[in-house]
Amino acid sequence: MGLHPQVQFLLKMLESRGLPPLEELGVDEARKAFETSAKLMAKAKVQAKTEDRKIDGFKGELAIRLYRPEGHPAGALVYYHGGGWVIGNIETHDALCHTVAVESGCLVISVDYGLAPENRFPVPVEDAYLAAKWTYDHADELGIRKECIAVGGDSAGGNLAASVCYLANERNELTIAHQLLLYPSTGFDYTDSYEKYGEGYYLNKSTMSWFREQYLAGPEDTLNPLAAPMLIPDEAVGKLPPAYIMTAEFDPLSDGGEHYANKLKNAGVPVVYVCYPGMIHGFLGMTEFVEDGKKAVSDIAAQLKNRFAAEVSDPA
Repeated sequence: MGLHPQVQFLLKMLESRGLPPLEELGVDEARKAFETSAKLMAKAKVQAKTEDRKIDGFKGELAIRLYRPEGHPAGALVYYHGGGWVIGNIETHDALCHTVAVESGCLVISVDYGLAPENRFPVPVEDAYLAAKWTYDHADELGIRKECIAVGGDSAGGNLAASVCYLANERNELTIAHQLLLYPSTGFDYTDSYEKYGEGYYLNKSTMSWFREQYLAGPEDTLNPLAAPMLIPDEAVGKLPPAYIMTAEFDPLSDGGEHYANKLKNAGVPVVYVCYPGMIHGFLGMTEFVEDGKKAVSDIAAQLKNRFAAEVSDPA
């Protein structure tokens, strides 16, 4: 199918506003613009109880927000927001985290990891890892089982979630039960979807290049599997946790997500892969305009709920 009519309408609306691309705004203004847009395009219809905390990060304090559903949580999702490692924060993904917590019955922990260029690679990866480890170490206090902790994120956040899973196995300090990778960035190769959908579909090549310039300390980082999960060594891939990987049809990152799903499958990792037809990058945060965004968020919550229900009934 072609672009969904609701997505077409949204893209025309955004074009009519005549806003400059993020890379022309500069870091501070780009962050403000993204936060303003996020609050308009996604609103939580249901609310979980929230609590803001500070934990130890890689270079200082790290802000997290806990979204606690009613009753005893079935598990926990440590969530990393998208935004090219440069923009985005807990507030920009507040609506998604509320909805996932309520509909999944899981505790959601949203992480305000350090952003580039102030915190270049590998700082965001280390922050993401420390948040997952904190959750694991404080499982009893949080009222969750250590065997029921997932990590997840969208776009750059999906990249961090995948990297945390690899790092967790390498360091052997915690166990991650599941990973939710939502239109993730998995590498820096130029794929067919990057070329086909890199202009005019919300996420553009120039913006992606700008994000990468801010995030990576040098060209050598493109070859590091903690920055590019597609490069995780084959002998390590089979040890990664089961995954739900979601892409959008008209997203320059769609091939990368599909290729990573196949990499995991070929290594024997259980994977549920889905590509949403007619959708663009970021549609999970466009739920005020795109109905399939609401459906996809509910699907994410259902995946998490079902995964932890299976974990409880069959811990093996």
